[in-house]
Amino acid sequence: MSEYTNLLLLIVALLLALCIGFGVGLWQQRRRHSALIALLDGADNLESVLHEARTRMAKMRDVVGRVAPDIGAVAQASLEADGPVQQGLRNLLEHRLWIAKHAPTASYPQLRQAVTALRRSHEQIAAGLRKLESAGAELAEAARAVEEQEAREPAALRRTAAGDND
Repeated sequence: MSEYTNLLLLIVALLLALCIGFGVGLWQQRRRHSALIALLDGADNLESVLHEARTRMAKMRDVVGRVAPDIGAVAQASLEADGPVQQGLRNLLEHRLWIAKHAPTASYPQLRQAVTALRRSHEQIAAGLRKLESAGAELAEAARAVEEQEAREPAALRRTAAGDND
């Protein structure tokens, strides 16, 4: 009976080892899959933020156009420089190409590193958007103040569209 017991224990131990191995494999696969989903979601989120930045910059150009040219010149120049957004979109395209080429075979640490890089880019762009929003609020307030001041001025002192006085 001890031979049967030993054989039974051996079979149970092998089944247990097989189950543990299967469970570990499933856990690693699930972890890798989660990292891949986070990477794809991060790319989508970054793209959304970059397009939002472009839209907000276009709206800011309208606000800057309402203030005196000497006040808004620097802001206008910054808003015309669409380079950072374009560069962000190019970087995002590079990330997407990397995902398409390497994601199926990338290790979990490589996927996590890519996710971290996308999150860092997203945070930088989001911080820039917050600054842009703050600057936009200040410019809108300045434009409102200028419009109120102009409304209080006599018509003879108001600027014309050409920027000179009548």
